[in-house]
Amino acid sequence: MSKLFEPISLGGLTLPNRIVIAPMCQYSSDEGKATSWHHAHLGQLSFSGAGLLILEATAVEAVGRISAQDLGLWNDETEVALKGLVDGLRENSNIPLGLQLGHAGRKASHAAPWKGGAQIPQSAGGWQSVAPSAIPFAEGTEAPAALSAERISELKKAYVDSVRRADRLGFDLLELHGAHGYLLHQFLSPLSNQRTDQYGGSLENRMRLLLEIFQEIRAAFPADKPVGVRISATDWVEGGWDLAQSIELAKALDKLCCSYIHVSSGGLSQQQKISVGPNYQVPFADSIKQHVKMPVIAVGLITEPEQAEAIVGTGQADMIALARGILYNPRWPWHAAAKLGAKVSAPKQYWRSEPHAVKGLFLPE
Repeated sequence: MSKLFEPISLGGLTLPNRIVIAPMCQYSSDEGKATSWHHAHLGQLSFSGAGLLILEATAVEAVGRISAQDLGLWNDETEVALKGLVDGLRENSNIPLGLQLGHAGRKASHAAPWKGGAQIPQSAGGWQSVAPSAIPFAEGTEAPAALSAERISELKKAYVDSVRRADRLGFDLLELHGAHGYLLHQFLSPLSNQRTDQYGGSLENRMRLLLEIFQEIRAAFPADKPVGVRISATDWVEGGWDLAQSIELAKALDKLCCSYIHVSSGGLSQQQKISVGPNYQVPFADSIKQHVKMPVIAVGLITEPEQAEAIVGTGQADMIALARGILYNPRWPWHAAAKLGAKVSAPKQYWRSEPHAVKGLFLPE
């Protein structure tokens, strides 16, 4: 029996297997509103047979977008557009749907990757970004505005408002984005957080905002629905956020009944030095798993079914997440099930595609 294709429960939500489609920004929204691209992109992924599909980082306020084309959920217009998307996905697939709530902080007001990804200054149509401290992400770029205590209170309210919208839309799960150098990660790292108030300085203070927002999200979302957190386990920069601090954060989240932790890395500093290779981030997930009760998701250059099976089967992580790999091969879970002798759900319209060598591969949705 394949461990990768065993069910797993996150709170009151049971996933049919341990394969997660990670949030992937598409830079294809219209003033925060989902577009036909999202219907096409997420529609094909909803047929993949994965256990969970988490939508891309969704901004809780307009200034929290990475680019002007980021998905958002901060007003009625963005909620209506997202409702059309969710309803369309539900009509054709029963894959569990999650939403990642995020805020870009000082990495906001940038061009889409295929347009170079550079910061767009206010003089060229960009906007003032915000951060824990007025430290720019890159030399020669506009500095963010340090968040005041009043703005932090407004930010918390923005997260809660987005949670209530997400609940109305019927999402099965929420993920709080605390990774990849975005706002909550900026508060965690001493490289970007030089505050002298209760949100800066000590590890306890730097973790405070993420933990407070997690608690407010948890209180605003139905108790039987899971709320998890994605983190960068290390900045890959000396003197920055690291694995030891990530373990302390994970333990604190575990005490707050966090539903899972999704372990990535990097993204905070241009000084990062990453040795990239297969499974390069899995040891971080493995280390964190030794200290928490909640399920742990591993991610990062997991490309082969046997590789994913080994990660889950040996207990390095409870689930694996795919991003670029499933963009390249949207039917990855089908192929993994075929290789591992498991079964996977597929739409009835596609049952005829079942290869002769793996009869009985598909389960009805």
